[in-house]
Amino acid sequence: MDAGDHAAPRVRVHNFSVSLDGFGTGEGQSLEAPFGHAGHRLMEWALATRTFQEMGLHGKQRPTVGVDEAFASRWNTGVGVEIMGRHKFEPTRGAPDEKWRGWWGEDPPFHTPVVVLTHHPRPVMEMDGGTSFHFLDASPAEALDYARGLAEGGDVRLGGGATTIRQFLAADLVDEMHVVVVPILLGRGESLWAGPEGLEGLEERFHIESTPSPSGVTHLSFWRDR
Repeated sequence: MDAGDHAAPRVRVHNFSVSLDGFGTGEGQSLEAPFGHAGHRLMEWALATRTFQEMGLHGKQRPTVGVDEAFASRWNTGVGVEIMGRHKFEPTRGAPDEKWRGWWGEDPPFHTPVVVLTHHPRPVMEMDGGTSFHFLDASPAEALDYARGLAEGGDVRLGGGATTIRQFLAADLVDEMHVVVVPILLGRGESLWAGPEGLEGLEERFHIESTPSPSGVTHLSFWRDR
């Protein structure tokens, strides 16, 4: 489903990978291990696609252009702003490192405003290429209102991590969601499905389709009509 077909801005999740046991990142996230003990295994399917290869985020190899690329390439179409949790932006716990400017260098791939949910707000950080980071201590509904004010009519991409997506699902604020099930078991980490937020009725709220890929992952598409 193309977000451009909808008159009203929508809240979308793209390319969010989880293990077979539901973990969106492993245990022990750090500067050296952004996905904890999972390493890059959750994202290998995406890093191989033409979309991610053109971003130059992880090495160079012959890009894939099939099923995985078809899903990966949708991540930025019609998006005016991203919302992410603090731990997608930085590995630090507790008081933030004020010198930290994100994982992506001086020209991050977003090229839109990005709202970072954190209990430690800081001034807006302007980056090259049109990306700006806005640090906000707010509920999901408050953050969404703020983000829509920055989006200039575009859709809102919910970038993760798992806790942030789960909170927006529990608040019934997500319109479309692309979850990629990767055939690995992590055993521990940050779970998309388990936590204090109730996700009851998820299958009633959303239409759900499953698309297998030759790479071994399964693409789950959730969407709804408002």
